[in-house]
Order: sequence, then structure tokens, then C-alpha cells
Amino acid sequence: MAQANNTLFKLLLVLSLLLMISTTESIRFGFGNQDSSPVCNSVHGADSGETCSTVAQEFGLSLQDFLNINPNINCDAIFVGQWVCVDGST
Repeated sequence: MAQANNTLFKLLLVLSLLLMISTTESIRFGFGNQDSSPVCNSVHGADSGETCSTVAQEFGLSLQDFLNINPNINCDAIFVGQWVCVDGST
């Protein structure tokens, strides 16, 4: 029983240390699926009449991939000259 308590204490100590380091250094430690910001490698200035779907199709992207690399886009209000990401990763 003493051995189990000692092991648990060491585990809690390590986790506490990691939490303190993470908080101090603003480092995100995580397990499993984490959100990450999209990375854009190439942009396109929208032309008159373009929509999210037409831009995605023009650059060989699925609509979902286009939306993933343009997370804040309002597909109902694309304007001429708006920069949209057409190559990137999430």
C-alpha cells in the first residue's frame, strides 16, 4: 500500500510540475485531438460573382477543406478583392 501511495504522489508531483510549466511558458500540453490554427500557403483575391464553392472548385479543394483553411469566412458576403486562402493545412 505504501508503494502505491508513493507512486501516486510522484505522478501527482510530475503532473503539477507540467501544469506550472505550461501556465508559465504558455505552452499547451495535451492529449488526443487538439485544435490548431490553420496555416495558409497561398491566397487568392476574390473576383466578382465568386462564392466559397466556386473558389474551392477552381483551386481543386472540397468545400470543407476550403472552409477549414478559411475558418472565419462568411460565405454569404464574399467581396471583390477579399483575400481567401486557397492552399493550406489545418
